[in-house]
Amino acid sequence: MGDPLLAVREEVNPETMLKIIFDYIAKITAEKRLGHILMLMADMGREMILADRCTLWLLDEERQELRTTVAHDVSELRIPVDSGVAGHTIRTGQAVIIDDAYQDDRFHAVVDQKTGYRTRSILVIPIRDNEGRLMGAFQAINKMTAAGKFTQKDLEHLTLAAYYSGKSLESAMLAHEIEETQKEIIFTMGEVGETRSKETGNHVKRVAEYSKILALRFGLSEEEAELIKTASPMHDIGKVAIPDAILNKPGKLTTDEYELMKTHTTIGYQLLNNSKRRILKAAATIAIEHHEKWNGTGYPHGLQGEEIHLYGRITAVADVFDALASDRPYKKAWELDRILDLFREERGRHFDPQLVDVFFESLDEILEIRSKYGDNFDIC
Repeated sequence: MGDPLLAVREEVNPETMLKIIFDYIAKITAEKRLGHILMLMADMGREMILADRCTLWLLDEERQELRTTVAHDVSELRIPVDSGVAGHTIRTGQAVIIDDAYQDDRFHAVVDQKTGYRTRSILVIPIRDNEGRLMGAFQAINKMTAAGKFTQKDLEHLTLAAYYSGKSLESAMLAHEIEETQKEIIFTMGEVGETRSKETGNHVKRVAEYSKILALRFGLSEEEAELIKTASPMHDIGKVAIPDAILNKPGKLTTDEYELMKTHTTIGYQLLNNSKRRILKAAATIAIEHHEKWNGTGYPHGLQGEEIHLYGRITAVADVFDALASDRPYKKAWELDRILDLFREERGRHFDPQLVDVFFESLDEILEIRSKYGDNFDIC
């Protein structure tokens, strides 16, 4: 990586500063997604004070960590809450300006060592919510002017940026926490449904991971793929209403027993569909449609082809693969070759033919997930 100080720039004039603030605050106020708000804040800070990089560190009090999903040119990072210059700001609540990072005992060079980057000057300010509680820290690295040092004026400008965007950040963090709680409840409820049929929680974990892989390979956005991953663990939640004698019967079900078993799809839908939450709406769709078949012979409604929602079609592939690859009360796990032969045979019959192709293209990733979240046995 080149020396960032080679790209020397002039300080931002007042008119340009106001334009930067107004432009970014308009975008931040309109944005609801936490990750996007953090990126906008980082970009705003970088432009306002001419930093090479800006990072938003959020305080995770439960894990006693600082985390960032937004650090220019760096992937997600987690550090101990008392680590480095950002940790010092969180501990003391005080802003910090450092001219030479490697001459300051508070600086930890771990990230530089991992990335090959060379940190020189640093500016860190605390970010607080409306009640004055610390939410995290706003960090700028390497001033891009001839002097190469951050100033008190930079500190004031970055503080201004944090102040104007703080309310949007606080709202997004609260919404994010609510969504994470929903995800946790959904996953736990999915595990409850599977446990009743003597399947492990790893089944819903694998189906969720497979579903996201298939969704991404099918061409869906990261956001929608994540939605399917979050909702799919609830696909069999309706099993909570099915008697144990049927769920765990070691032999073949009678016609009447099978008809009762099939009702877990509509029961799951009824449990979930009254919610206005996007995640639970998606989960309701998956619950009622993941046993439909491409050729119209599935249940509960005998939907055909693209009448079946894509979420249901994706989860069907993920669920059937994992069911066949796992021990169940009524069968032993199938060998991989036998499973793959079935998917070839059922392409365009049970399964969306395009999704079967995607499944085979994704097989290495799927088997990696299978190995990671296995149930102490392997398919081969």
